[in-house]
Amino acid sequence: MERESRFYETFRDDIVRCIVCPRRCIIKPGERGFCGIKENRGGKLYTLTYGDLSAMAVDPIEKKPLAHFYPGSLAFSISHISCSFTCPWCQNWHLSTAKPGDVPTRYVKPEEVVEMARRRRCTSIAYTYNEPIINLDYFEDTAKIAHERGVKNVLVTNGYISLEALDRVVGLIDAANVDWKSFSDDFYRRYCSADLKSVLEATVEMKRRGVHVEVTFLIIPGLNDGEEEARAMARYLVENLGPDTPLHLSRFFPHYKFTHVSPTPVEILMKVREIAVEEGCRYIYVGNVPMNRYENTYCPGCGRVVIERVGYTITDWHLDEENRCEYCGEPIPIVGHREFHPNPFLPL
Repeated sequence: MERESRFYETFRDDIVRCIVCPRRCIIKPGERGFCGIKENRGGKLYTLTYGDLSAMAVDPIEKKPLAHFYPGSLAFSISHISCSFTCPWCQNWHLSTAKPGDVPTRYVKPEEVVEMARRRRCTSIAYTYNEPIINLDYFEDTAKIAHERGVKNVLVTNGYISLEALDRVVGLIDAANVDWKSFSDDFYRRYCSADLKSVLEATVEMKRRGVHVEVTFLIIPGLNDGEEEARAMARYLVENLGPDTPLHLSRFFPHYKFTHVSPTPVEILMKVREIAVEEGCRYIYVGNVPMNRYENTYCPGCGRVVIERVGYTITDWHLDEENRCEYCGEPIPIVGHREFHPNPFLPL
């Protein structure tokens, strides 16, 4: 659905400037911004995909991935189309590269999304699959209703949001998994058509404003798998987000335009994990490696497993009612409590 955006300003005459992301596109009448879903019509900026959802699903919260936010709960996942980045390895490229009319969508009102989530006993709505920030008007409208009806809001995002826009919606974000593509600005500019500084600033600001933040770092062989980069990334996380901020190290698999690149060797992920430990990260998870021991949550006090997982399923739990380790009493920074979800594969 087409709807006038609330996130723009007049630049000059009938020329407008979008303020959603740090790119701050200046858009002339009849033209669209970088993401392809914002169009200047007679000096007003319209979002062309408001509520036009490309996917809806019920997911375990661990799939986002979020390991320390209402563990065991369900998230009602929704997505639109397009993106503010140009990552050539995107696993959801059929959505992130789509423009209005390219793929089938279904218009769903914000209140309908919230009620679908409630009916399926979902603790949260996850705005995911494509980049949710570019549809900030829809996020704001849906997230407000969600909070009114007791549902949390989760962003799975590249973190490319202007601080001005973030200031207006940050109170609606309960948790965010921010995908740091690299710790090199050259990498960001070459592969993502963006900049690292803006992503880091937004991530830190979310954390400072009380959002539960977890970080994902996809390790791509030959591009961002160096020890120096891994150390700089982990050090920045500890110093600016805190050592208790969960870090998810994700294994790369060939996809989209990067089918020529081999999967990440598991030993590289384990080496990066060692480096993160050395730099002071206390909760580090390794993803896309089935049945590995670092799917679990370990107590930093006694070193024992306090949350055991197999894939996205919690198989054992050793925290008391206040989320302290049952063995040594160490507080574990979990938001909320463990939830036992019903069958997530209910029809939509």
